[in-house]
Amino acid sequence: MTDTTNQTPEENPTSTEPQDTLPEELTPEQRIQQLTEEVAALREKWLRAEAETQNIRSRSAREVQDARAYAVQKFATDVVEVAENLRRGLAALPAPAEGEPELLGKLRGGFEGVEKSFWATLERNGVQRHDATGKPFDPELHQAMAEQPAPEGVAPGTVIQAWSAAWTLNGRLVRPAMVVVAAKEPGAA
Repeated sequence: MTDTTNQTPEENPTSTEPQDTLPEELTPEQRIQQLTEEVAALREKWLRAEAETQNIRSRSAREVQDARAYAVQKFATDVVEVAENLRRGLAALPAPAEGEPELLGKLRGGFEGVEKSFWATLERNGVQRHDATGKPFDPELHQAMAEQPAPEGVAPGTVIQAWSAAWTLNGRLVRPAMVVVAAKEPGAA
């Protein structure tokens, strides 16, 4: 085994010391050309790194914005259930009638006021209710629970009944509408 501690880099090819890779025969013009090419290559690398950094910044900003906008999605899903139950409760009350007890009229009016205020609060916080009845079936917002023959004057593929409304949070679906869709006529293409 030979001792390589006192050898020069030219004599020891396994040395990790930097070696001058430029031959001494280069003319000044060739040297300038070589350095110009190196500068161009480094500039290209720098521009790519800058573009990647900007992409990372943009992506991070978008992710932070999405996190802020949709952080309450689970809570919104739960609150939507409360809003639906409140609507069902109001629908279960008897229709206003002449000579009904005054207390029943006040209760109905109070619950309707609570519902209206509750929906306004949801809308201020980005939760929107979308009624599907009479609209074309949209698989992005609706979940078809049944299909029935289309009534007179209703186009196939139209929602003829909505069991519940669709709910979105800042444009993102929280809960689809449960709907009944008008079927195509048998034998129609």
